[in-house]
Amino acid sequence: MSLAVFPQPFVERLRAFIAGPQAVVDLRRYFGVGLPSGVAGFTGSRFEHLAGGGDRPEVADRITAEDLVAVQTLSVTVPAPVALDILEGRLGAQLSGLLHAIPRDIDMTDADASVLADGSPADQAWHLLRDQPDVGWVIAGKLLARKRPRLLPVYDKVVRCALGRPRPSFWLALHAALREDDRALHRQLLELRQVAGVPETVSAR
Repeated sequence: MSLAVFPQPFVERLRAFIAGPQAVVDLRRYFGVGLPSGVAGFTGSRFEHLAGGGDRPEVADRITAEDLVAVQTLSVTVPAPVALDILEGRLGAQLSGLLHAIPRDIDMTDADASVLADGSPADQAWHLLRDQPDVGWVIAGKLLARKRPRLLPVYDKVVRCALGRPRPSFWLALHAALREDDRALHRQLLELRQVAGVPETVSAR
């Protein structure tokens, strides 16, 4: 897929953030790398790894109470009625069926674009969550990022402010950007993670 179908400013902004000297500083601060003993990073640094991660095999296809706590580290809270429906009701069963159809062990860079496209199980799960009362697109995206951190990166108001609103979607725009030029951007992200000293278990996106 060519980047020509996406607004160029998205790619330019993304590259600028990765290449900027502040990137390493911000990553180290966020994840608590090099901070004095007893000084923690941001709570969001625990998002992927809390309780072993949301994509570990035994829980990968269902949203658990641990996942609901994990999204709180990113400053959002799933409304109690929706949380109960996820844990004990029909909504949870519907989401489990969709999660089962979303690859667990693949990075966005390696996935086919169809995995992220309109109508895909990932897209259906996002819409199902987004349409719940008082959930919206931010919480929906963070829940799915918790379940598939390698495939579905967080896209919230902070990221939108920094990178804009690419078309046809953030997932597809980022997927195309990561694969362009023999995956040059993906390699830059991996290098940035290494230089910053962030654990390799943290997804590069």
